[in-house]
Amino acid sequence: MDLSILQQTLQIAEKYIAADQTDPVVPHRQPAEWLADFDLPISQEGMPEEAFMQLLENVTMATNKTASTAFFNQLYGGRNMVAVAAEIISVITNVSLYTYKVGGLQILIEKEVIAQMLKKVGFENGEGAFAPGGSLTNLVAMAVARNEKSQTIKNMGHDGRKYIVYSAEGHYSITKNAGLLGIGRSNVKKINSDSMGRMDPEKLRKQIQTDLQQGLRPLIVVSTAGTTVMGAFDQFEEVDKIAKEFDLWHHVDGALGGSALLSERYKALMKGCHLADSVSWNAHKLMGVPLTASVVMFKEKGMMKKHISERAEYLFQSDDEDLNPGIGSIQCGRHNDALKVWAMWKWLGHEGYEKRINHIFDLTKYAAEKVKSDPSMRLILEPQCVTLCFQVLEKSSIEICNYLNQHGMAKVGYGESKGETFIRAAFPNHNLTEQDIDRFLEMVKLAGEKI
Repeated sequence: MDLSILQQTLQIAEKYIAADQTDPVVPHRQPAEWLADFDLPISQEGMPEEAFMQLLENVTMATNKTASTAFFNQLYGGRNMVAVAAEIISVITNVSLYTYKVGGLQILIEKEVIAQMLKKVGFENGEGAFAPGGSLTNLVAMAVARNEKSQTIKNMGHDGRKYIVYSAEGHYSITKNAGLLGIGRSNVKKINSDSMGRMDPEKLRKQIQTDLQQGLRPLIVVSTAGTTVMGAFDQFEEVDKIAKEFDLWHHVDGALGGSALLSERYKALMKGCHLADSVSWNAHKLMGVPLTASVVMFKEKGMMKKHISERAEYLFQSDDEDLNPGIGSIQCGRHNDALKVWAMWKWLGHEGYEKRINHIFDLTKYAAEKVKSDPSMRLILEPQCVTLCFQVLEKSSIEICNYLNQHGMAKVGYGESKGETFIRAAFPNHNLTEQDIDRFLEMVKLAGEKI
C-alpha cells in the first residue's frame, strides 16, 4: 500500500508540474467557494485509498503555482528537480539533525553547506546553524546579541533597562522578534532611508546619541541586504563603524540578498558584511531550493553554545560537541534542510550558481529598461536586487494587482514607500526569460486598461 500511494503521489506531482505551463495561475476564489467544493472536515471513519488519493490530487491542483512563470508575488526561486529530489529523500529518511548518532552522514553534509556560506560571507572563524525561515534566523541573532550585551538576562531575566533596536526598511520580523524577546516592539527605532531605500548612517548615529542622552541602552542595529519591498542593500561598512563606535551588535539580514555573494558580478552589493557580528541567509529564495532553508551565521565561534545550549543527557550522549549541532540550535527535532541546499550546490558547482544569480539580477535590469522605454509606465527606482518597483501612469497599482489576480493572469503584489504605492514584482525564479518579462508587462498594461 505504501509504495502504491507513493507512486500515485508522484503521478499527482507530475500533473501539477505540467500545469505550470498550461495553467500557470490558479483562479482566485473566495474561501466559501473552496469549502463548498472540497471535503475538508476530518471525519470519524476516514476514507478509502482511491477516494483519498482523488481528493489529494484535487487539493494539489487547486494550490497556487509559486514556480510558474506567472508568479511574481513573493521571493520564490522557482523549482529545481535536483533540490526537489533531495527534499523527498530528506522526508523519506526522516532523520533529525540534533546529534551525529542520529544524523550521521547528514550532519557532515550540513557542516559542508554552512562552511561554504561562512566562507562566502567572510567569517573565517565563524559558525552557523539552520533554522526554519529568515524570521527565526533573525530571532536567533537578536537573542544572542541581547544576551551578549547583557550578561544577566539569559539566567536571571530582564534587568530593567530599556534596550533599543535600530533598523531602516528592515523585515517585519525585527519588530516581531523584539516583542518575543522582551525588548519591546515600541523600542525598535526606524531610521530614515535615502532615495535608494538604504539606511542613512548619519541619521543612525544621531538617533543613537539621542537615545544615550535619554538614558536608554542601544543594543542592536539590523542592516538589510535586499529589503523586502525595494530590494535595497544598506551600506554595511558605514553602519558597522557606527555600531562599533557605540558598542552595538551589528546583524545583517541577508535573507534575500545574501545570495549575491555567489556572483563575482554582484557580490559587491554585500561589501562589508564580513564586519558584522552575525548574518542571516535564506537559500530558499535566490538559491531556488524548496522552503525552508535558512542559516544564521556568527563571526565568533562559540556564540551559539554560549547563549543557546542547554544540556540534555538523554539526547547528547556521545560524540564531540562539534558533531552534535543540536547543542547550538534553538530547535530539538530539526528537519534536514541542508541536504537540498547541498544537492543543488554540488550539482551546479560555484560556476553554475553564479550563472543563475547573474541571470535573475540581469533579468530584473532588463525589466527596468523595458519600463523606462515605455511612456505609459514609470520606474520608481533602479533595481538593486530582483524586485521591480513601477507604476502604470494614472492607474491604481492596487487595482491592477487585484485585477491580475482575480482574472487568473498573474500573481503580483504592490508596495509602498515614501508616500507612493506601486507594483512590486519579484523575479527570483531562475526559469524566467526575457519573453516572460515582456508577457508580464503586457498583462500589467492590459489590466490598467481594464480597470
